[in-house]
Amino acid sequence: MNRTIPLILAVALFMENMDSTVIATSLPAIAVDIHTSPIALKLALTAYLVSLAIFIPISGWMADRFGAKTVFRAAIGVFIAGSVACAFSNSLPAFVVSRFLQGIGGAMMTPVGRLVLVRATPKSELVAAMSWLTVPALVGP
Repeated sequence: MNRTIPLILAVALFMENMDSTVIATSLPAIAVDIHTSPIALKLALTAYLVSLAIFIPISGWMADRFGAKTVFRAAIGVFIAGSVACAFSNSLPAFVVSRFLQGIGGAMMTPVGRLVLVRATPKSELVAAMSWLTVPALVGP
């Protein structure tokens, strides 16, 4: 079995899982940096979850329309762009928009990544490939 695809997908899933959980512990420090209250940053958590809710259902259609690998690559790019934008955010609105952008990338990475794996792996090796994808995601959060 070629482990390259499962490992790339595992790293992407690890990043998305880590991003969605680590923010909660970072809120007080982020609030100080952008001069707002930690309670106001719940908007950033909500923006991320709303973008997931909007774009996960669309991800299958996009993978069929534009190709799963193309959508997966774009999702990683959008996720990284959102992460960089979060790092440079200096206000609450900028941070919320950046988190929404991260959510768009995260929403596309996980389901489309699994689709890439299913399409690229022979059926006889699918369980082993899925284990390479699943275990790092469980370790992440």
